[in-house]
Amino acid sequence: MTFRNAWRTNGFAALLIGVVILLVCAAAGIGAAALMSDGGSGALAIVIVVAILLGLATLLGLTGLTIIGPNEAKVVQFFGRYVGSVSEPGFFAVLPLSEKRPISLRVRNFETQMLKVNDADGNPVEIAAVVVYRVVDSFKAAFAVDDYEQYVATQSEAAVRHLATTHPYDAHEADRTSLRDGATVAEELTTELRERTETAGIEIIEARITHLAYAPEIAQAMLVRQQASQVVAARQQIVEGAVGMVGLALDRLSAQGVVELDEERRATMVSNLLVVLCADRGPQPVVNTGSLYN
Repeated sequence: MTFRNAWRTNGFAALLIGVVILLVCAAAGIGAAALMSDGGSGALAIVIVVAILLGLATLLGLTGLTIIGPNEAKVVQFFGRYVGSVSEPGFFAVLPLSEKRPISLRVRNFETQMLKVNDADGNPVEIAAVVVYRVVDSFKAAFAVDDYEQYVATQSEAAVRHLATTHPYDAHEADRTSLRDGATVAEELTTELRERTETAGIEIIEARITHLAYAPEIAQAMLVRQQASQVVAARQQIVEGAVGMVGLALDRLSAQGVVELDEERRATMVSNLLVVLCADRGPQPVVNTGSLYN
C-alpha cells in the first residue's frame, strides 16, 4: 500500500446541504406529529420514522467534516483501513465515520544530545549535531514507523555516532577527512540520514555538527599535542625561509664580489645567519674590531 489522495468535497457545501436536510426533516417530523395528534392516518408515522432516519444519516455524514491547516496533512482511516490522505489546506468533507490523523508537514529542527564516542583514532570526543527535516509522505510517516519523530531522533544519533567512529578529530594526512572539515562532514551526514529516514517518509534538508571537542579527560593532553604540532610546523616554515635567505645572501655576495670566503668561513657565516634568523629572541650584535680571521 502506498500514499494516495483521499476522496473529499467542499466542506461548506456539505455542511449547508446537511443543515437544510436536518431542517426539512425536523419540519416534516414536527408537522406529521401535529397531524397525528389530531387523529391522522398511520402514513404520518411512516413520515416521522423516515424523517428521523434521514436526520440520523445526515448527522453521521457530517462526521466527515474536517479542517486542514497550512503545511498539514490528515491521514484518513475507515474502521482501520487506509483510504487516503488530504494535504490541501481548507474545509473538506471526507468519508463519514472515519478517523482523521493529523501529520505536520512543517520544517522541523532536532538537536541530538552531546554524545561521547571514540573517533577513528580511538580518542574519546564529544559530538552533537542539528538535523533539519520535514515529512513528505504522510502515509509512511503514519504507518511505516511507530513514531516518526522518535525514529528521526534515534537514527540521527546513530548516524552521528557512525560518523564520529569513521573519521578522526584531526587529520594528520592531507588526503584524510577529519571531523573538523565542516562542509564535507555535513554532506556525508546528510546523505547517510536521508538513506536512513527514507523509510519513514522523511526528507532530510540539512544536518550539521554543532559541537565537537575532545573529552575532558584527554582535552589538556590533546591541547599540548596541537600546540606542539603548530610549533613544529612554524619552525619548519622558519627554517625553510632562513635557508632560502642564507642561500640568496651568499649568492649575492659571490655575484657582486663583495667578499671572498673559503669553505670554512662560508660554513661559519651560514651557521651564524641561521642562528640569527631562526632564534626565538633578537640576536645580540658583536662588533669585530680586529681581523676577520682573529
